[in-house]
Amino acid sequence: MRLTVTGLLLLLGPFAACQDAPSEAHDDAAPATDATIEPTCGGLGVLQGTLSGAINARLDWPDDALRCESMPRPDAEGVRLRLSGDVAGERVAIIIAMPGLEPGATRTELSSNVTITVEGSGRFFSTPNLETCWTDVVKNEPLQDMPDMYVVMGDLYCVGPLGEINGDAFVDVRMLRFSSVANWSVK
Repeated sequence: MRLTVTGLLLLLGPFAACQDAPSEAHDDAAPATDATIEPTCGGLGVLQGTLSGAINARLDWPDDALRCESMPRPDAEGVRLRLSGDVAGERVAIIIAMPGLEPGATRTELSSNVTITVEGSGRFFSTPNLETCWTDVVKNEPLQDMPDMYVVMGDLYCVGPLGEINGDAFVDVRMLRFSSVANWSVK
């Protein structure tokens, strides 16, 4: 699959997470209905799972409902995947940081950091350390004709809740299944 130029630019863009709108807990996740969303997940994007606690949602986001972005971690130690979609009219972003992942490698029980944000609300939920969540990466293959771009698929598991950075709430993530595009280029 090929990415559009616009999609590639979005993949390389910065991770925007804070804006200025209030947030409430939610019961349902709905796919994005905005017809202007450009494909950014290489035609292969998916995010499935359940969130509970401050955000209650069953996520079943196909490629056309997802926004995918990524970037290498500092000092090129692994990669960050950012997947976002709509939950009851608000944009929720899930960032999976995998410090030990290399281009083309698959791994099981890869320690991972996870951050969930409700865009525009200032609400952030995050793992306290690398011992709360792990990822089983089952696919990590280059995209055709796209240097440094890989399709990364896997399952994320967390054994404890993600605490709210600026409050007392939490989000519980038991398992998320994902497919996204990882950008391994270092600028």
